[in-house]
Amino acid sequence: MAHFAKISEENIVLSVMMVDDKDTLNADGVEDESVGQQYLETHCNWPAHLWIKTSWSTFENTHTNGGTPFRGNFAGIGNTWDSANQIFWKAKPYPSWVQDITTASWKSPIGDAPDDGKDYKWNEANQSWDLTNSSS
Repeated sequence: MAHFAKISEENIVLSVMMVDDKDTLNADGVEDESVGQQYLETHCNWPAHLWIKTSWSTFENTHTNGGTPFRGNFAGIGNTWDSANQIFWKAKPYPSWVQDITTASWKSPIGDAPDDGKDYKWNEANQSWDLTNSSS
């Protein structure tokens, strides 16, 4: 099965549809995104250019089965489609965080939380990783 994100004119993911592989094959029997888009336009009455193929097996630009990652992340309702970078972005967790194109994820302006086995929470006001009470 192929998966396609239905996006708004503002590039917000509205829904995700599964399409039978046979409905995405071109005349040569090769999977072709544009064929799937045309199929969805015909059957769902939504413009073809607003259907974007997405990969169920891609998360933070890594393919869960060791394959080639596709479009950064599997699209989810409310995600944003970034056509320039060909990435589906999850919601921005904090105003100060920035996009990391390589990992298709959001990063704090000072980097990842410390990796010392303890629990940290991002403090937006102080722009810092704060140790939580639940840490040992």
